[in-house]
Amino acid sequence: MDHLFRRKRVGLLKPLLSLSLVFASFLMIHKLKTEKDGVGVKRMKESGWCDSECFSFKKGVVKNGLGSSESPVVSNGLDAQRVSNGTPAFWDAQVLNCSEDASVRSKDWFQRLDPRFHQFVLHRHCRYFPMLINHPEKCANGEVQLLMVVKSVIEQHDRREAVRKTWGKEHTVDGKKIKTLFLLGSPTSGKDTKNLQKLIEYEDMIYGDILQWDFMDTFFNLTLKEVNFLKWFNIYCSGVQFIFKGDDDVFVNTDNLLQLIGFRVEERKDAELFVGDTISKAIPIRNRQSKYYIPKELYDKPYPPYVGGGGFLMSSQLARRLFVVSEDLELYPIDDVFLGMCLQKLHLAPEMHPGFRTFGITRRRVSAMNSEPCFYKNLIVVHKLSVQELLRMWTVVHNEDLICAQKVSM
Repeated sequence: MDHLFRRKRVGLLKPLLSLSLVFASFLMIHKLKTEKDGVGVKRMKESGWCDSECFSFKKGVVKNGLGSSESPVVSNGLDAQRVSNGTPAFWDAQVLNCSEDASVRSKDWFQRLDPRFHQFVLHRHCRYFPMLINHPEKCANGEVQLLMVVKSVIEQHDRREAVRKTWGKEHTVDGKKIKTLFLLGSPTSGKDTKNLQKLIEYEDMIYGDILQWDFMDTFFNLTLKEVNFLKWFNIYCSGVQFIFKGDDDVFVNTDNLLQLIGFRVEERKDAELFVGDTISKAIPIRNRQSKYYIPKELYDKPYPPYVGGGGFLMSSQLARRLFVVSEDLELYPIDDVFLGMCLQKLHLAPEMHPGFRTFGITRRRVSAMNSEPCFYKNLIVVHKLSVQELLRMWTVVHNEDLICAQKVSM
């Protein structure tokens, strides 16, 4: 009897979880409705509510920010619009059709490889994926000086909201526009993909700032966000001058970031700009418990210099060159190291800047320095903050009553 009772409890678990997810979905939709600003209201009025059609989730169909589908564009007559390396003037990865490279299975090194890397290696040749949400217009409306590009995942709505309210808020400075985009993959297997996809499409309908590709949002697939974004940027953003790329849990002092850009432009040192928290003379981590573990079979030499992926700044000219060389490099499961490999291919090295702190102000999380606003006032990027810490620090740093007796440096 006890055994039957336990089986009944297990049987009830799944519907209870489904009901919980539906309830959570309603709460998030309500939150999104109450949080949308004037731009969101305008976007909703322009697009209209289109019921379930806005939420179609089809392989190989590209969605724009208004819920409509873009038909694949024929490239005939578009040669004049093509950009570097023969890239077409539209997103041409329309169908998800990439099978594993079975020939790898017979390799001795593959048979010795840690099983957790098998799927990555078998599908490493799969590089570009269909877009589920696209915003080709993001860079088209006038000159955009700075594009803020943020890596996120579907479930991190609260982090995206915090970024939109703080350093990712779109605005214009001295006639130069600052735009923001969030990079997403699709929900990982085992999650309620349909409901999550509906939520993200609803969120994008309000804000119009999401790019989403049809690959699973996993740690190893972060490099896919890099290469797919580089291709996207190469197609759609000919007028953008600079890119800040970072995570959704960093603090960015946009005033200091714009000052840095201004200095580099004045010094005419902006063409090959790639600046951040540089890591040099690093080697692959062999600790199997580490998130960044890399087996010898996959890579067995020192890493080239690279910047911490929490936040870095690069010029658009260099981004286009990175796209070209990236196409000839095998994908690597650590995205910031992969960009370092691309820079090495160009015979360039990233610039170290003390204003980028991708490991926090100090690596000891309990240190009082990590919550000292005068540090944030003089730095550019600080990683890693919770939603509450970001909102609080942004308010404090931009409070006119904040007085820092002298310039704070480390």
